[in-house]
Amino acid sequence: MSAVLDNISGVMRGNPSSDRATTGNPPPMKKNRNAAMDALFKNLTRFFAFAVLCLLAAILVSLIIGSQETLDKYGLSFLWSSEWDPVNNEYGALVPIVGTLITSAIALLIAVPVSFGIALFLTELAPAWLRRPLGTAIEMLAAIPSIIYGMWGLFVFAPLFKEYVQPLLIATLGSIPGAGVLFQGPAFGIGVFTAGIILAVMIIPFITAVMRDVFELVPAMLKESAYGLGATTWEVVSRVVLPFTKVGVVGGIMLGLGRALGETMAVTFVIGNAYRLSGSLFAPGNSIASALANEFAEASDDVHLSALIELGLILFLITTIVLACSKLLLLRLAQGEGRKG
Repeated sequence: MSAVLDNISGVMRGNPSSDRATTGNPPPMKKNRNAAMDALFKNLTRFFAFAVLCLLAAILVSLIIGSQETLDKYGLSFLWSSEWDPVNNEYGALVPIVGTLITSAIALLIAVPVSFGIALFLTELAPAWLRRPLGTAIEMLAAIPSIIYGMWGLFVFAPLFKEYVQPLLIATLGSIPGAGVLFQGPAFGIGVFTAGIILAVMIIPFITAVMRDVFELVPAMLKESAYGLGATTWEVVSRVVLPFTKVGVVGGIMLGLGRALGETMAVTFVIGNAYRLSGSLFAPGNSIASALANEFAEASDDVHLSALIELGLILFLITTIVLACSKLLLLRLAQGEGRKG
């Protein structure tokens, strides 16, 4: 009791020895321990960062080594050859590359405006009682496995598309001079266009979720100020929300594009898996992911296996190029904003 009273009196008198435990510097042992923990944390995070780079480099090297046989045999001609004949050991990647790019482009053309509209409705227009259940439903769509989308596309969507939608598109868009060839030909139900639609349905929840989250980060004061000046909802979105969130919007679109480029099972069900080029979007085609899913387990020949691995290498490079282009786009947006300011 007397020691406690002495400490209290020392604090009241300003005695530094009495309040060292409460207001002074930590002891040297504690300082050393904190410094050691900081160094450990710094080195651990650095290790994880470099581990990601090493993993990407290891994947790239393993793909190059695995595809070395076709690289030596075909060289760059593998990229623009449309021949794919495992019986005669003749391989070319043009058909899967074109199918991958076209289906992903169709998916983005459909998914981006739809996702933007849904995210705008959820953040700006929907009543409060509808936002949570509708947002939950969108998130549940993102959790559905891709094979379920593929089965739904093959057994439900493709027959309806063949019966009602394709004949209408052939009769209307197929008669347009020049571009009409894209919508001509027999109505199979399955094909490149069907695969693009299924991919769009799959990536809409991802893009919508990202756009909704970044739209909600816009300070309410900015939007209220614009409304107070007489701006309409579209003017607030186009002049306040989008400039504030353009980085997140582009990131969400790139996330959806990455999902579309690498999607396997859903595309395999509905694309038709045909190694031939056609001017019609309704014709069966192939993609890199679906080719790997269909043939990798059956590839017994070394050249066939090497060709499939090189397809994986091409898909890896395509996704890398897409990511680099998105980064350059964001840098140009940032530079333009700086010049504008």
